[in-house]
Amino acid sequence: MALPVTSGRVISCAVVVPSPPLLVPALVPGLVERSAAVRDATVAAARALAQVGRRWVAVGVASERRTVSAEAHGSFRGFGVDVPVSLSDSARGSAPERLPLPVLVAAWLRERAGAESVRVELLAEDTDVAECVALGERIAGAEEAGLLVLGDGSTRHDTAPPGWADTRAEGFDTVVRTALAEADCEALLSLDPALAVELQAQGRAAWQVLAGFARSSGRWSGELLYSEAPFGVAYHVARWTRR
Repeated sequence: MALPVTSGRVISCAVVVPSPPLLVPALVPGLVERSAAVRDATVAAARALAQVGRRWVAVGVASERRTVSAEAHGSFRGFGVDVPVSLSDSARGSAPERLPLPVLVAAWLRERAGAESVRVELLAEDTDVAECVALGERIAGAEEAGLLVLGDGSTRHDTAPPGWADTRAEGFDTVVRTALAEADCEALLSLDPALAVELQAQGRAAWQVLAGFARSSGRWSGELLYSEAPFGVAYHVARWTRR
């Protein structure tokens, strides 16, 4: 059964997804089948978000703090194949931009899900917890109806190439996995930014924005839809809904 589409100013659903290039089949022709599980879970989560609201605000991690408006469009050309994507149905008329990977993935998911638009808030990987929380609190007052949170877990799981694995990676992503399943804001806020950098867990800042958002906007329920590290990188997919 389809969920009702809302047009109000209160975000009632948030989904957490990874943002690797392997989500886009054209970029990984030799890995389409091996990456199908995470791709299917991610697209399904995005479609569920679009059923709740067709205008999204997204949060991702890049080299610097930046807001990318819904009028932007770009391409995955820098990742090997010219796959054009746009952040809204009306963005095609503007000049294409060189967009960071989380923005491209947000645009690709918007198109797969049939959403109208997505505005993207980017943070630097080393953003401190207080700044993440502050952004989350501001997003709680956003006009968009859905929140898309993009970020990967540690790249250093035991399925990583020899010599790259770190024994701390599993414990780190277990905390993330459980927190996402239980909508546990305090557990997400307890993640150590320095440890996340050492483990190359790029999603830490985005997850803490989610925690700041949810903590300031009522009570939430969590559902974990996928959590594996098939290529040495932890990918988590979850859905949070307002109680």
